[in-house]
Amino acid sequence: MSIRFTASARRGMVALTLATGLALSAAGCGGGGGDDDKASPSASASKDSGSKPSAQEGQAETPLAELKGTDGLLLQVTSAQRDTGGFVTVSGNVKNDGGESVAIPAQTSGDETEVIKHGQSLGGATLVDSKGKKRYYVLRDTDGRPLTTTGLTTLDAGQTLPVFMQFPAPPASTTDVALQLPTFSSGTIKISG
Repeated sequence: MSIRFTASARRGMVALTLATGLALSAAGCGGGGGDDDKASPSASASKDSGSKPSAQEGQAETPLAELKGTDGLLLQVTSAQRDTGGFVTVSGNVKNDGGESVAIPAQTSGDETEVIKHGQSLGGATLVDSKGKKRYYVLRDTDGRPLTTTGLTTLDAGQTLPVFMQFPAPPASTTDVALQLPTFSSGTIKISG
């Protein structure tokens, strides 16, 4: 009875954590309120597209930073948004600029056993606040899964993959941080929001 209760409670906590995260994400993406009948055409278009990102979501004309990786891999950071839930979401694209297929290096997952057991990810990424002298690691859920893009494998030549990473938010006064990802160069990004 005790083991069943513990397992049931653990599943409930995971579900609650995921539901809270989704609710916070939805609240952060919500508009300024208003009538659904008076929604702008771009708002209607994003509703109809389901989970597919629009051409503008997660992309900026000029990337905040470009981190060069091994074998022609390139991480283009397009946004670093501070959310009301106390975290920062860094979004961008991993692109294979090389002429051949390239496997995403396993080192991008980091070296924490708890993160590695959930598969290939960007769980090894960190934000470094040099003024505050703090390092922020990718957030994890209660089961140790990193809150970042997972299931990374191989990119064909010229292929681009949208990615994200969530970190605890540095103090509001901190706007410039260094993004570090194993096997990639480091880059300074500006946090907005």
